[in-house]
Amino acid sequence: MTANTAATDPRSPARPAGAELYSRLLAAFLLPFLAAAFILLYLLPGTTEALFALTIEPPLTAMFLASAYLGGIWFFAAAARAHNWRAVNRGIPAVLVFATLLLIATLLHLDKFHPGHISFIVWFALYLTTPALVVILMIVNRHTDDGTDAPRDYRVPLPTRIVLAAIGVASLATGLALFFQADALIAAWPWTLTPLTAQVMGAALTLPGIVNLALLRDPRWSAFRTVFQAQIVSLVAIVLALIIRADDLKPAPSSLVFCAGIGLSLVAYILFTSTTSAAAAAAAAAARRRNRGRPHKTTPRRNARPSGEGASDGASSCCADRSGSTGAAVQGATVATPDVCAECVAGRAASRP
Repeated sequence: MTANTAATDPRSPARPAGAELYSRLLAAFLLPFLAAAFILLYLLPGTTEALFALTIEPPLTAMFLASAYLGGIWFFAAAARAHNWRAVNRGIPAVLVFATLLLIATLLHLDKFHPGHISFIVWFALYLTTPALVVILMIVNRHTDDGTDAPRDYRVPLPTRIVLAAIGVASLATGLALFFQADALIAAWPWTLTPLTAQVMGAALTLPGIVNLALLRDPRWSAFRTVFQAQIVSLVAIVLALIIRADDLKPAPSSLVFCAGIGLSLVAYILFTSTTSAAAAAAAAAARRRNRGRPHKTTPRRNARPSGEGASDGASSCCADRSGSTGAAVQGATVATPDVCAECVAGRAASRP
């Protein structure tokens, strides 16, 4: 294989049935809440005072958070179907950090929420329990991905991983700064934020940062395909939100810098995902062609009989006339080697009681 593809075809450790069941149930549990939040915040961003757990102004902030939820829908929909932990493993730490930061923000600003509202009860219950549920998810699956490649996997080149990691560092640094130094950055942000919504924005910005940094130490495309698809979905929603709610942006250089950064990130992610998927498919196709060109191993002959005995079990002697060719009876089933004709196999099978 090429330098960027797996040289072997190892198998990951077997995934316990309990771990797979728990993973699927947790994903299925979270999906309806993510979908409801996306609908309320992205499609009805001006109704948060009446319908959501907290009032979010301007609507652009609500749509930005909803974009993160949309990426989560894509990710957890894939997690609910995945048979291999490798496919979603690298996105889980980002989910844990995001949920934990939103729990902290909620506890710090309880007075800003709508107490007694059903949406706040659901919000508080979810973010109170989700970090623990995700930790359990990581524990039960901790031995199910030992870092081996998927069959015909593709390894992302180091220069590409460094570029994506740089984007991740910028996003993570911005997110953490917004979360822990909200008051200092609110004035410079491209649109109006409160201390609470600044922390919500900061938590969302940590998601791509943690994922991209993980790519530095794990080059397997099979481990990142799903999570990068989720990030593209989220970025597309953010770009549309910036277009739809352009009036919410301040007439300041920070707005231009932010919009350019989001647009360039989307282009970079699309190019990376499409070219990497194409390279992985080409490498896999090349591997299949090479495998087809290799000579096939013949089935080891067992209980080979002399040529004179061929007729005794109903087979013709034509195969015995070939140099070193015969059929093989293995554990009661007649198995044909590549040099045994179909008539001999059928004759032997018919002669057996």
